[in-house]
Amino acid sequence: MSMVPPRNVVERIAEVRPRAIASGLAVIDLGQGTPVDETPAPIRDALSNAGDAPGYPTAHGTDDLRSAFASWASRRIGAAIDPRDVVPTIGSKELIALLPTLLGLGAADTVVIPHLAYPTYRVGADLASCRVVVSDSLLALGPARVSIVWVNTPSNPTGQVLPPEHLHKMVQWARDRGSLLVSDECYIELAPTGHRPHSVLHPDVSGGSFDNVLALHSLSKTYSMAGYRCGFVSGDQGVVRRLLQRRRDLGLLVPTPVQAAGAAALSDDSLAALARKRFQSRREVLAAALRQRGFVVDDDQAGLFVWASLDEPCDVTVGRLADAGIVVAPGDFYGALGGRHIRLSLTASDSQVDEAAARIAELTWGWALGSPERLVCEP
Repeated sequence: MSMVPPRNVVERIAEVRPRAIASGLAVIDLGQGTPVDETPAPIRDALSNAGDAPGYPTAHGTDDLRSAFASWASRRIGAAIDPRDVVPTIGSKELIALLPTLLGLGAADTVVIPHLAYPTYRVGADLASCRVVVSDSLLALGPARVSIVWVNTPSNPTGQVLPPEHLHKMVQWARDRGSLLVSDECYIELAPTGHRPHSVLHPDVSGGSFDNVLALHSLSKTYSMAGYRCGFVSGDQGVVRRLLQRRRDLGLLVPTPVQAAGAAALSDDSLAALARKRFQSRREVLAAALRQRGFVVDDDQAGLFVWASLDEPCDVTVGRLADAGIVVAPGDFYGALGGRHIRLSLTASDSQVDEAAARIAELTWGWALGSPERLVCEP
């Protein structure tokens, strides 16, 4: 018997786009987290200069790339990483989806994912036929044997940053149980002053050891490099080297020119600083407009998204904004707890974000919130 896979967020957004087009306004897409800002020139130059690459890249990556990552980790997340214990990945999503399979997990293994989460954590567990448990509390799991625990900080979709004390407890729990704690930290550079996230590799969290801990990082959002497909896995030496062997066997290789571009990105902290400033400015503009129109906006300040609610079914709110020509993602795509939220991406141009905020500020409800009827966007 064939199974119909659930609709992904792209399909969900495509379904509401005709309603946004029918508004008669230029459609502003805040539904997908796809970078639109120009890839910085030093990165493009490095890619071009490394374009003569007739041979196969190695699965372990170049010395320059792994050293650049280790140096970045020391400067930016306070982690002392041996470059030999770093492996480049084809973006972070690829490793998220393949991790249980690459580790040889199967039906006897349990994978724990957060209540509100990027869906690829579940996809990867399903691919390996693992049992999936949705929980934000490890204490609630009881004595169950757990193979992988996923954590995402800053979070997609909420922007929540987990405090180091909480992460430290998760690390200790994983070590006590013989589990692997895997932290998706692809938005770790996108946090303003005062909201600096901690990596699980930071000594305050890890206790100075990487046993039972992996961290995943990505260049896609911070450096507008989503089209390059370059990420990293580092942490527990034995697990990283096991992954390296599997990836070598499967030919999961990051192209040589992309590795050169990645090294250039990681070596210039000013590029990440510009991205932080850009996304924070857009966040402030959108959040202010949403609050003005009665939305509750979560106060989390990190990551790439605004997580907001009118305390009504998310599809109703998605439709309301579509009538103003604004496309957003339904919160329930990220878990049942998101059923009354929407996610707005900060990956639109400054002018588009300003226009979206202006339209939101002009919305008139004309009836009690919760009605599925159309709203009005006054000119």
